[in-house]
Amino acid sequence: MYKYLIRPILFQIDPEKVHHFTFSLIRTLFKIPGIPAIIKQFYVVNDKRLEKEVFGLKFKNPIGLAAGFDKDARLYKELSGFGFGFIEIGTVTPKPQDGNPKQRLFRLKDDNAIINRMGFNNGGVKEAVKRLKHNKKVLIGGNIGKNKVTPNEEAVNDYKICFDALFDYVDYFVVNVSSPNTPNLRALQDKEPLTELLNVLQKKNLAKTNPKPILLKIAPDLTDEQLLDIIDIVKTTKIAGVIATNTTIARENLKSDSSLTQETGGLSGKPLTDKSTEVIRFLATKSNKAFPIIGVGGIHSVQDAMDKLEAGADLIQIYTGFIYEGPKLIKDINKAILNK
Repeated sequence: MYKYLIRPILFQIDPEKVHHFTFSLIRTLFKIPGIPAIIKQFYVVNDKRLEKEVFGLKFKNPIGLAAGFDKDARLYKELSGFGFGFIEIGTVTPKPQDGNPKQRLFRLKDDNAIINRMGFNNGGVKEAVKRLKHNKKVLIGGNIGKNKVTPNEEAVNDYKICFDALFDYVDYFVVNVSSPNTPNLRALQDKEPLTELLNVLQKKNLAKTNPKPILLKIAPDLTDEQLLDIIDIVKTTKIAGVIATNTTIARENLKSDSSLTQETGGLSGKPLTDKSTEVIRFLATKSNKAFPIIGVGGIHSVQDAMDKLEAGADLIQIYTGFIYEGPKLIKDINKAILNK
């Protein structure tokens, strides 16, 4: 019903406006008595065989919502009602920021893709914490970044602020240095600054009585040499794992009009499917599965999900596929895992 009735209507409207409208609609629906139970009955697959323990956490199923959809932790409880095993909020920054000027979100319908240059628009880490204090059952990842005005030389302080503020309210952390929409952010993926950043966070983390898993989210545009550096960095810093991958700046083999494909920003969706899967396979193979990987990028079908799991992903996340395919995709993947 979603793909053939609801999506065509929503796709007639500006994508950022649709995002806010959809949030309001979901929030309203879940306040109506009986509706949350009906939605869960349609989409949630409860089965102990789906449970998976990764980096010390028990996930009720291996399918998560990727960061960027619920940046400010406004809807994590309701979104979990669509069958997600975990929700990743953020990217959050120490101070609120508006992000880049609008229009900054573009649908490439012919490619089942999206280009975004949002620029870490969020209400700041303190606002997210206020909402997360009410969480009881949802497994939450906290994706953290730096403010646009913070120079790279001082970026570690921004990550420390977010880490400290979120520590008691998330189950794992994701260090985002791979978004293409904050100027010079990807320079932090270079081996020396990245190792320093992760070592600082790990030192703070291991000083706690209950350390949290820290993961690194990487770009799909890294060379093999850079990916080997990532493997070495994970080993050196002893972080929990990697999320592969963020959006791409590449624009190969797109079918949509050039007026859209030439927009700057990160490309997500189907064009990223194979590239992200190959990054997962490279990391898993070259590291001999030395650390867990969360696979994300271009999951629009059951087969896309299975390919990532077979390539070496321990968990997967969806975002653009959720927008294009609807919540039934989560149910279908979980059922396929059970039937495997």
